[in-house]
Amino acid sequence: MNSAQLRMARAALKIGVRELAELSNVTPNTISRIENGGDAMLSTIEKLKDALDAAGIQFIPENGGGAGVRLK
Repeated sequence: MNSAQLRMARAALKIGVRELAELSNVTPNTISRIENGGDAMLSTIEKLKDALDAAGIQFIPENGGGAGVRLK
């Protein structure tokens, strides 16, 4: 998951940084930093991916047009 996918996933779910923070047990500051291109620990990325997956997001790998997300 990259920063663009994280932003797209939140937009698709219509949730804010604080709501994702509650769902993933990751601080809002960390989510904002990742969305702005900052580094993150693999465990943090996994927490975010797990929370977004549970909320109905499917991650689409790079397929020539860029990585993306969609609702399940």
